[in-house]
Amino acid sequence: MAFSRRGFWQRTFGAVACAAGLASMASAASAAPVALNVVDVAGNLALTQKGFEAFRDKYPDLVSKITFTNAPAPQLPGKIKAMQAAGRSDIDIVLTGTDALAAGIQQNLWQRLLPDYSAKLPGVLDKYAPNVRAMQELSKGYGLAVTFMPAGPLVEYNPAKVTNPPKTPAELLAWCKANPGKLIYARPANSGPGRTFLMGLPYLLGDKDPHDPIKGWDKTWAFLKELDTCIPYYPGGTSAVMKELGEGSRDMTVTVTGWDINPRALGIVPATFKVQSFDKFTWVNDAHYMVVPKGVPKEKMDVIVKLINFMLEPAQQALTYDDGYFYPGPAVKDVPLSAAPAKSQETIAKYGRPEYAKLIADFPHAVPLDATAMVAAFQKWDAEIGSQKSK
Repeated sequence: MAFSRRGFWQRTFGAVACAAGLASMASAASAAPVALNVVDVAGNLALTQKGFEAFRDKYPDLVSKITFTNAPAPQLPGKIKAMQAAGRSDIDIVLTGTDALAAGIQQNLWQRLLPDYSAKLPGVLDKYAPNVRAMQELSKGYGLAVTFMPAGPLVEYNPAKVTNPPKTPAELLAWCKANPGKLIYARPANSGPGRTFLMGLPYLLGDKDPHDPIKGWDKTWAFLKELDTCIPYYPGGTSAVMKELGEGSRDMTVTVTGWDINPRALGIVPATFKVQSFDKFTWVNDAHYMVVPKGVPKEKMDVIVKLINFMLEPAQQALTYDDGYFYPGPAVKDVPLSAAPAKSQETIAKYGRPEYAKLIADFPHAVPLDATAMVAAFQKWDAEIGSQKSK
């Protein structure tokens, strides 16, 4: 949906500022419940909103209201920085992927949760499985992982138009050149599949250092520049990619497990579309995090820490299977699909991929770039690849 970003942010921050003002009045008495403002820049509320609402309903003595707002990830750090410079605390929790998490760490925007609040988050790190624990370490204590996805990169395609899907980057490039305008992917700075593809290529291409996008990705940048010659444009987000794929204007994209399952479950992409893994690929894992901007008052922090604990309980984690959007979803150990709501179980049984379990078990896993390197990779892609074609 088209919108004015300037108007969007004016409305968004006007609304949360108003809510924050009401919250500060409500908390004048120390025992009064607080109003919380949650901003989602990762699409995470699809997985967690019911959990947040369950906390609100269970603890009316702690929370009077939770306001939920969705916003674009690339713009959020600058807005929070301006808010903090003005001495305002309008946002209490941010739900973010590794993109805004990294930018916020680099700009010193987030309240450190660990070890600062370790006493109130007992055993929290022990709840995570090894791959999730590795993702948690990326946050450097400034966030806590709330959902997890092995991710990709994977190739999604229309089997009616693609009879021999590419299994290597070279085959992907050859297909793209033979079918100009039919392959598309979104700007990595605002797309989980886009950045997973970006970060997965160094492993596939045998680059010198997959964790150094400036000095160690010579093959990746050369490949992306050549691939650019047959790509029509780079949408600003993944939703636009899936819409074009579903409408038939594109025949192929790069994807991740959740973005494969969920758009087909929603009918945006035909259920018949298929995925192909690359030969000898490495999973670049993904996670969503709960982070807290600096400046949130103590009476709210006390409630937020309790809320974080609540969101990592098995009952709330089971909700994150959702409709496969961030497959599988749970960040904590021992939350099987059988614990999820019946609708989630039915959706994943129908639209999931039986091969995913084996692929996840058989191929190696890697964490995304750290905060500084990720920002550098996004900036280099924006400047050298997407500057002329991004929308």
